[in-house]
Amino acid sequence: MANEVVEIEGTWKILRFAGWAFSAVLLILPAIAMQFTGEVDWSASDFIVMGALLGAIGLTTEFLVRRSASTAYRIGAVVAMATAFLTVWVNLAVGMIGDDNPYNLLFLGVLGVAVAGSIFSNFKPAGMARAMFAAGAVQALVAGFGFTTDPRGAIFSMMFALPWILAGGLFRRADRD
Repeated sequence: MANEVVEIEGTWKILRFAGWAFSAVLLILPAIAMQFTGEVDWSASDFIVMGALLGAIGLTTEFLVRRSASTAYRIGAVVAMATAFLTVWVNLAVGMIGDDNPYNLLFLGVLGVAVAGSIFSNFKPAGMARAMFAAGAVQALVAGFGFTTDPRGAIFSMMFALPWILAGGLFRRADRD
């Protein structure tokens, strides 16, 4: 049993390193691309915003993964944080519902539901599950608001409900284990 715990913790250390390395690569890629094409044109503030976003996501993931030894909880945390990152990234880059569409601000509410629900539940698995399921529902609802403006973007945005629901299912499993 003790060897199994050490092996699992060793795996999480490798995954932790891989996550931070992936974040660094995501931040470096635009700088490399800018050397070869004019299509990528990031300013210093773009790099600062992306660095802050990646740092915040990484540190929050670290915090959540350390809250529980449950593999389901940890994977749920990673899925939730990856979904939060992609939601912000897509909105900053092109917008979920068309570029510069005011509907895109509503997706901050999805993140607010996930964050508030997590905090109010004291990051316990059952409360995290409810928060992620609620975030998925709000994601689908908000995406539906933009359907008349940008149907393709709305459908794309509705698909973002799926990883929120997956995270909720993983947290529910962690609660039952």
